[in-house]
Amino acid sequence: MKRRDFLKKSAFAMLGFAALTMGCGADKSAKADAPQPEVKQSTNEGASQAMNNNGSKILVAYFSWSGNTKAVAQEIHKQVGGDIVEIVPETPYSETYSVTVAKAKAEQASNARPAISTKIADFDKYDTIYLGYPNWWGSMPMPVATFIDTYKMSGKKVAPFFTHGGGGVQRCMSDLEARAAGAKFTDYLCLSGSSAKSAQGEISAWVKKTQN
Repeated sequence: MKRRDFLKKSAFAMLGFAALTMGCGADKSAKADAPQPEVKQSTNEGASQAMNNNGSKILVAYFSWSGNTKAVAQEIHKQVGGDIVEIVPETPYSETYSVTVAKAKAEQASNARPAISTKIADFDKYDTIYLGYPNWWGSMPMPVATFIDTYKMSGKKVAPFFTHGGGGVQRCMSDLEARAAGAKFTDYLCLSGSSAKSAQGEISAWVKKTQN
């Protein structure tokens, strides 16, 4: 391969990487052999008691790619109790940056609804949904759109949380409000991927606001 061709291909690969990490999200790996998602109940007695005291039935639902959003979701679940479930696409995303960048962009361009394997038997029983995902191409990963279409949130309190690789919230909140019409939204939480696993204090402060 000529040096000029090699440099062109290297530059293209770097642009794809930047698009995913800076403007499109902080989550970056998927496992093809991931187990089927299931709704898990809280084992935190204090959090569960708090949930019972205010009479709200809580679900923490999240989509994660590298584990950053998952870490935030697990900390939220630890603090609020209730149940937790991962939004898992039936076809996992590639671990190769350029492939995933291209697929995520194409899914958004076509307003796709990738099939998800996440099943929730009695979604109607939940009053409060903590819903989280990474910023991909300035908005939500499209499996989250599938989840929103499948499990209607009208009339429920929705507390959104996002992770990002430098792009901030962008359209993550506005697109969620448009897709989940009729939901009662709290203020959102937006964390950089690099801080997601050490943001317990920031998460705690936000959680308290969502419970008012």
